[in-house]
Amino acid sequence: MIKRVNRKEKNNVGAKFAAFQEQIGITFTNEKLLIQAFTHSSYVNEHRKKPYEDNERLEFLGDAVLELTISEFLYKKYPIMSEGELTKLRASIVCEPSLVSFANQLSFGELVLLGKGEELTGGRARPALLADVFEAFIGALYLDLGIGKVCEFLEKVVFPRINEGAFSHVMDYKSQLQELIQRDARGMLEYKVLQEKGPAHNREFMSRVSLEGEELGIGIGKSKKEAEQKAAQVALKVLLEKMS
Repeated sequence: MIKRVNRKEKNNVGAKFAAFQEQIGITFTNEKLLIQAFTHSSYVNEHRKKPYEDNERLEFLGDAVLELTISEFLYKKYPIMSEGELTKLRASIVCEPSLVSFANQLSFGELVLLGKGEELTGGRARPALLADVFEAFIGALYLDLGIGKVCEFLEKVVFPRINEGAFSHVMDYKSQLQELIQRDARGMLEYKVLQEKGPAHNREFMSRVSLEGEELGIGIGKSKKEAEQKAAQVALKVLLEKMS
């Protein structure tokens, strides 16, 4: 009877991971690595007689692989961004809340193998656990299929979020624009508030950035600073497109 339950459990796990691989369009050659990435230490502790390994070592590896691949992406995408700004942006992408959002996007919580105690205390939705699982998955993917496949996965899940501006709140577009202008000795930038409207508790500002009298971009924000940052973002995009 016990063997039947174990066999049924194994079949259920196999079916879940088969469906997951189909969902992400990636097939592991070593499915044990994939399952290990989602195996929490609490599950291993409750199945000591079985050859299960938890995901902690894969998490360690995945953390490093994520840092490298995201660093390369940012380095190429933002050619004039300083080291400090790149570091700040990368930190916002690989931090726990961001990794949790990536994991939830693919319902990683449903796949995690947990011990009963961890399950009862809500471990399946615990942010630290989900962030660790995402890193472990990246580690497993790297070991099994290489860094190219990792980048292919990130191009579907992480890079689009960066391109959409999900992390723009940590980016200093004014500094980037200033650096670009200074590098080419093009002249002086000037920011001007064109419009300010709305009640005191809900003001809206429209700012313009110009270079030697030529308008480069206009931005709207809830503060003068935000409006200037958005204007600089528009200007950067226009200038970089002209340079490419």
